[in-house]
Amino acid sequence: MSRSVIKQRKRLTPRWAPYVLLMPFLVLFAVFGIFPLLFSIVLAFQSWDPSSGLASMTFVGTENFSFALGDDWFWKSLGSTFTLALLSGVPQHLVAIPLAAFIDRTFGRWRDPVSAVYFLPYITSSVAIAILFGALFSKDFGLVNSLLHAWLRGENIDWIGRSETLGPVVSFIVFWRYLGFNLVLYLAALQSIPRDLYEAAELDGASAWRQFFHITLPGLRPMILFGVTLSVIGGLQIFEEPFILTGGKGGPDQVVMTVGMYVYRTAFEFNDFGAASAMSWILCAIVAVMTWVTHRAFKTDGSPR
Repeated sequence: MSRSVIKQRKRLTPRWAPYVLLMPFLVLFAVFGIFPLLFSIVLAFQSWDPSSGLASMTFVGTENFSFALGDDWFWKSLGSTFTLALLSGVPQHLVAIPLAAFIDRTFGRWRDPVSAVYFLPYITSSVAIAILFGALFSKDFGLVNSLLHAWLRGENIDWIGRSETLGPVVSFIVFWRYLGFNLVLYLAALQSIPRDLYEAAELDGASAWRQFFHITLPGLRPMILFGVTLSVIGGLQIFEEPFILTGGKGGPDQVVMTVGMYVYRTAFEFNDFGAASAMSWILCAIVAVMTWVTHRAFKTDGSPR
């Protein structure tokens, strides 16, 4: 090996080695993370036609925010977002918590394989899930209508073409996908609850339900806060499932037109990137406020606020 190669290798001192090794990630994060974030802040105060280049940017102050706050479709999409977030988010935890407790008490060493089965939808592509459920809820050839027709002898239901049924269908898809994620969270949290508490409760004659309400739920409180916070953040940003299921149009009467979908359409269909950026930051502020409200709701009287 030549002396020049040896000298070049010696130049990478232990002091700088970590930074050199992290450099590929930092560059990618700066290009695809920090730059779009900063550029969206600039765009929120600009009027811009992308086809004319960056030179066409015009500073308009807070006009984009005023437009977004006065846009009826924005508020309609916000209402749809909250509705879907509630219909899909609340059942996730109402089902995941008792289901986690049941699996933990019943399956023993088979607990992990069983939870892995529930976790599979979470790691499955959201596009594949939406296409699958689109086929299942198809009006003419869907399995759901076939089963209903076989059992109830009723007419086929247009699940995706009717505003009364499209919202529950999308909510069910989101619920089905994220149930396993919350289940794994609560199963992990259950392992931190001392088993001595359950043994003492059994000696005192406490039933399984009393143990659940007086030991399991209080022990899961920190994880419930974490899980609900994630559901609030994710629910207000819901996009893929309704977008793919309705072809990006929001369905009849725009019943599942979420804020994320409306921002996308404002930018790429209506070519108003400034208003879309303003709507994005308004949504960011709403997510921050709802996260704060969630944390306040879970605070105990004696805890610092």
